[in-house]
Amino acid sequence: MITSIFSKSKPINFIVVFFIIAIACARSFTKIESDTTNINTVLIFIALFLSSYFSMLVLNFVSSKNNLTQTNSLEIILYGIFILMIPQTTASLKLTLANVFLLFSIRRLISLHSQKNIKKKLFDAAFWIGVSTLFYSWSILFFVLIPVAIRLFTDNTLRNWLIPLVSIITVFVIWYCLCFLCSYDAIGYLYHGFQVSLDFSAYNSIQFLVASTLLFSFGFWSLLFYIKSINKKKKALRPAFYLIIWAVAIAFLLLVIAPEKTGREFLFMFAPLAIIIANYIEIIREKWFKEVFFTVILLVPIVLLLLQFSSKG
Repeated sequence: MITSIFSKSKPINFIVVFFIIAIACARSFTKIESDTTNINTVLIFIALFLSSYFSMLVLNFVSSKNNLTQTNSLEIILYGIFILMIPQTTASLKLTLANVFLLFSIRRLISLHSQKNIKKKLFDAAFWIGVSTLFYSWSILFFVLIPVAIRLFTDNTLRNWLIPLVSIITVFVIWYCLCFLCSYDAIGYLYHGFQVSLDFSAYNSIQFLVASTLLFSFGFWSLLFYIKSINKKKKALRPAFYLIIWAVAIAFLLLVIAPEKTGREFLFMFAPLAIIIANYIEIIREKWFKEVFFTVILLVPIVLLLLQFSSKG
């Protein structure tokens, strides 16, 4: 019943996600801002919301354009639900922008399956990862996707390996020159951003325990079936599905080593995880199990919100 509502891509589904993300942004924004409201806080809220919602639109474009899911809205609904589950992911404009740029990069890498403009796409993909790294340092880990994509989609010519390196070096050279002109400590910024922390005590709360348990358990279960189903996909599209697996694995590694465990670092996992779980929901044959599976995912963020409001009351 519930899954059938999102079984097709309809404008109403984008409106639903619009409100889900708006609620998540409002929830996280009220935690980090004082009671005083002025034009600056309103502009910050609008920027956070627009960047978060735009990332959903990019995800939908990547998924539908490359047939990563069937013609439905499951992946964007799941993406919105994940954000509502951990609304802290919308609390940093830097991270939301970093996530958008990473989605741009993944889009260019997946489009390599067309075998057109390969060099340009490799340059663009590395460029967007470089830009994302300027907003969140550990985004550099996603550079691993480029050699993976080269092996999956192209021949191993030296030029294909050098182009991404030239692209990302170009980004950092331009950025360093701008920092030098503005007397900004570029080295200090990088040093602070690339620190590592294995202290997970910040996740010791009902919200994070419940959310992470659902994400990892449902995600791992869906991943097993996702891997099995890849061989049933069109041969030309299989590399794209493998690339999504690499993306979620890198996002998990980033989550583990993130220097500040605030919950915001979960954001990088949401897009590939939404695609993986959406694929699993699509292949579930038992209607009752499909409804239960999706309903649990849908109810968890609602219950967490109610618990937060009741604890305040």
